[in-house]
Amino acid sequence: MDASVGVLLRARLRPAAVTAARGLLIALLSLTTHVALFVLSLVALALIPVFGVGLALFPVVTVAVRFCVGLHRRLARWGGVELTTPYLPAPAAARLGTWRRFRWVVGDPATWRDLAWLLPGAITGALCLAPLALPMYGLEGLIGLPLVLHTAGVDYGYGPFWPLDNTFEALLCFPIGALLVAGGLVAGRWPVRLHVTFAGFLLRPTRGAELALRVRQLTVTRAEAVDAQAAELRRIERDLHDGAQARLVALSMSIGLAEQLVRDDPEAVRRLLAEARETSGQALAELRGLVRGIHPPVLAERGLPGAVRALALAVPLPVEVTVDLPGRPAAPVESAVYFAVAEALANVGKHSGATRAWVELRHAAGRLTAVVGDDGRGGAAPSAGGGLAGTGRRLAAFDGTMAVTSPAGGPTVISMELPCELSSPRISPSSGTG
Repeated sequence: MDASVGVLLRARLRPAAVTAARGLLIALLSLTTHVALFVLSLVALALIPVFGVGLALFPVVTVAVRFCVGLHRRLARWGGVELTTPYLPAPAAARLGTWRRFRWVVGDPATWRDLAWLLPGAITGALCLAPLALPMYGLEGLIGLPLVLHTAGVDYGYGPFWPLDNTFEALLCFPIGALLVAGGLVAGRWPVRLHVTFAGFLLRPTRGAELALRVRQLTVTRAEAVDAQAAELRRIERDLHDGAQARLVALSMSIGLAEQLVRDDPEAVRRLLAEARETSGQALAELRGLVRGIHPPVLAERGLPGAVRALALAVPLPVEVTVDLPGRPAAPVESAVYFAVAEALANVGKHSGATRAWVELRHAAGRLTAVVGDDGRGGAAPSAGGGLAGTGRRLAAFDGTMAVTSPAGGPTVISMELPCELSSPRISPSSGTG
């Protein structure tokens, strides 16, 4: 019985401590910044008629407001609420202190929603002290401090009794303290959840802002997809021109020369035909390689799990592959993930200095996730023009995302995620080592 009570207490104390720490951070951020930023915003607006001082000051204050509110949007994830950034894109040459900057700031509905949230957000943020304050105040009564002070003749009050008039009231502080501690442990998360939920009402993008952000995102991803497709076409054209086409031209010349020498020099003809056969084999190999670069046959034959295992076998170090796909992704998504994993494993083999690596493929809640990691030296980054940057653009065309975590000294973990629905179910997930 005692062991079960201890397990129950530990199960309650850890989440309660985490909630109390989060609530304290939210409360400190709210109480120290909200009122000051709200007052500064009003002052900046009031100074607009005074030689236009507010025209330059208000956008500066708005930068601070947006930074503060952006922190709250990140903290909202603690309550399970995802708040995307709702601000309209800044126009060109909208520098601080210019009329264009001021007009952009005041014309963005999110600016006024941020200001409207500051004071109510300070109130709900102050309530987030409850997960810490309630157990601490309850502990004061539970350990008997009110009774000790009352016995010592100190003028002291606790809970509903202020001051404590008699010993009976001092004894009642024990159950009151126990209730406060229990209430803080059980219901302490609700003030944080209330703050996060309330923040969602005003800090979410409006419907119009969501559509504008979505259009901007689609415009960027479409441009990146078009650029990637054009680059791929140029690569194919270059490979055909410099590789297979050149070899086929040489093959044609060898056959033509053999036709001229067939009567006069049969030995030279045999040499030319041997060269032609070798050249045709090389051209065929290059064409096969080019086809594999467009859509690998192993992907069509074995699907994504088998193709990734084939990639793992080609890496010169042990690669553990874990697959949990109850079905098969659509062909374009499958191809995008395959080439993304191929690029990540190629970097592992060339640059990581790792002794082992791993690949995880899983599907949940309508999203396909691929994780490639290694225990190498770290320092990987999706630099402009690099393979990882190209992988990010390839995934963005499918509304996918890529995150690279690679501190100095390792490990390196590349997480890729994109929306995907699966088709024909497979029998069971499996894993293996390449």
